[in-house]
Amino acid sequence: MNGYQIGLISLVALYVLVGVAMFYLVQRSGRRFIIAGKRLPLFLIGTMLFAQALDANATLGNAGGVYAGGFWAGFQFPLGLALCLVVVAIWYAKPLNRMNLITLADFYFRRYGRKVEVPVGLLMCFSFVILVAGNLAGASWIIHMVFGFDYLPSLIIMSILLLAYTFSGGLFSCAATDIVQLYPALLAFVGGAIWLFFSYGGGDWGYFAAAIPAGYADLSGLYSIENGALLNWAGILALGIGDVVALDFMERVFAAKDPETARRGCLWGAGFTLILGLAASFIGLMAFQLFGDIDDPRSVIVLAATSMPLVVGLFVMAGVIGAGLSTANGGALAVAAVLGRNMLHRNIVLPMHRRKARKLGVSVEDLGIDWRVLDRRLLWWARLMLIPVMAASVYLAYVKPEPGIMLVLAFDVVFAGCLVPLTLGIYWKKANAYGALASVVIGSLLRLYLFLTIPEHLAGLDTLIPPVVSLLVMVPVSLLTQKQDPPKHEVIFETPSEEEVARAIRY
Repeated sequence: MNGYQIGLISLVALYVLVGVAMFYLVQRSGRRFIIAGKRLPLFLIGTMLFAQALDANATLGNAGGVYAGGFWAGFQFPLGLALCLVVVAIWYAKPLNRMNLITLADFYFRRYGRKVEVPVGLLMCFSFVILVAGNLAGASWIIHMVFGFDYLPSLIIMSILLLAYTFSGGLFSCAATDIVQLYPALLAFVGGAIWLFFSYGGGDWGYFAAAIPAGYADLSGLYSIENGALLNWAGILALGIGDVVALDFMERVFAAKDPETARRGCLWGAGFTLILGLAASFIGLMAFQLFGDIDDPRSVIVLAATSMPLVVGLFVMAGVIGAGLSTANGGALAVAAVLGRNMLHRNIVLPMHRRKARKLGVSVEDLGIDWRVLDRRLLWWARLMLIPVMAASVYLAYVKPEPGIMLVLAFDVVFAGCLVPLTLGIYWKKANAYGALASVVIGSLLRLYLFLTIPEHLAGLDTLIPPVVSLLVMVPVSLLTQKQDPPKHEVIFETPSEEEVARAIRY
């Protein structure tokens, strides 16, 4: 084996060992497994948000996108994700952290009830299974490139390792592995880009600029439709605004020890995402001079890494694997939490408890079930749900190793249907369940319809139009149904106890 192979095996083994060791911090608690007991400090919250933003798209997809379509075609990924974290910091982090939520679907339940919680939760789970699949595919592709394994064995190996440490430590595993995965990668990407610049270009950008196609390194990608401006803006806004309803981002916001820590953690993550994203984008621009014609744009980072000193290149490739794994394990955990708490516990188990209570002539609270027992059950429901989530993700990653438009569509549907009810739920007192449900259904269906019908030259508008329509639907429907469904805006200012949250009856 060569140095890269030995180094990658060692680093991936370290990731798994660190993640599995976090088993002891869970302490048989679902709350600790999913949001680390809501006690995490700024450093860990900022690190985890940086790690979730830095997925395979922000590294492999970024450099490859720059090479294939220009600077903004690639840099849109880290820029959009960093913008999202800034938006969350300004408008969402404090109120949502204060509400003592376990999952983002909990917000829709408290504000609008089960009839909105269920479709929103299922939409988010569907989109995040595709996200997990895409990041598993990216990490597995690096293993395939470096070791020469077939893609399927690489995929199975990475998914088993990911499941092992996510199952063990939940969000604690995310926090611990993110530290050892991402900061070395940050130094390697920035250091590697600088090394390529001076070693090959002698510190002269003109050496690289001479090989870059016209329009690839200027602002035309933001204003020229011929240069993909519509698609680039659609990508930036879909990520920058649409990812506000990302389950994995919000789990980290909920895990912060207080609202101010949640806000500052978002800004921390945004800053580091931009720094590493810029480094990857400039590697993509330098690739024209360094490597000439490349058949597969995804290989830009791998080729660049092998042109760097061994240690730097090793940490670049390990960083791509780490970026994929960190986003995949955070996404898988978030989906498992929604399925375990919002779908299984609140909408299947709790109705069974209510029927039992009615037969006994008592309230469900009087059944005498200790809330700590419910918290332990949540731990195992979330862990068990990880298995089908990972199985579905592996299947998707195998049949669709480059999810591309499928991933964009999945997140656009959530952007179109779920963002407006979240935002108005926080900031508009008259938002109610009928308006929210109409917004979710019409916004999501419109996005699917436009996906099938919009002309190619208008691509991008199919992302931007549905959220606006969703807003235009929710406001009048809410105003017309105030008597039938009085709004519950007061829940925004309530901070329930751990027991009330564990019981999941009102909260």
